[in-house]
Order: sequence, then C-alpha cells, then structure tokens
Amino acid sequence: MTGVVVGRRGRRSAGSGVPLTFEVIAEAVRERIRSGGLRPGDALPTQAVLMREFGAASLTVQKAMTLLKQEGWAVSRPGKGAFVAHHDHPDDADDLDRPDTAAPLGGTAARVDTLERALADAV
Repeated sequence: MTGVVVGRRGRRSAGSGVPLTFEVIAEAVRERIRSGGLRPGDALPTQAVLMREFGAASLTVQKAMTLLKQEGWAVSRPGKGAFVAHHDHPDDADDLDRPDTAAPLGGTAARVDTLERALADAV
C-alpha cells in the first residue's frame, strides 16, 4: 500500500463520522489481518513503518496499536514487538460459532463467552 496521509488533528465534532488518524491506522491493520495479508503470529508493522506510511506522529501510531491490543487483534511480546493475535476476531461471528474456532482473547464479552463454552463442555 502506498503512503496514505490523513489529517493530523485529534479533535472532531461529535457525530461527525470522520475517523481520527489512529482509527484509520487501526482499521488498515485490521483489514490486512482480515484479508490474510497478516496472519496469526506475524509481526505487525513497526511504529516507524506506520509513521511513514500514514504520515502520523509516534503517539498516534501508539494509540492505534493500543486500540488493536485492547480489541484483541494484537499482542505484545516484550523485547520482540507486536504480533497478530492467535484467534479469530468477533467481526467473524459466524466463524466463532464453529466448535473448532478459538474465542477471542480480549474483552469482557469474549471472556464470558470462553467461560460459557468451557462450562458447557464440562457439562
């Protein structure tokens, strides 16, 4: 993908529907994961690479990576970097209904789902 430059300002009016730069970066990485361009266990692009690609500041890229980690798309390995998480994401809800599919690691709803499945399997 060629460099995409988006607005650098972090403020927007409520309900404007215009994504902030960190949201644009996070969505671009999510799309790479969904499309198979990045597979579970693959290293995510470095902060420097994302800064160049999107014309973004380091803090903006950090916010995007934090969002991806909170949503369960990425995991950090201290001293190694950030990697694609080893699971299907909730956006693929149909896949989550298959018994051979692992539940997402992040979020309360995902944890509850995992515990409910474990309890159902135990019964």
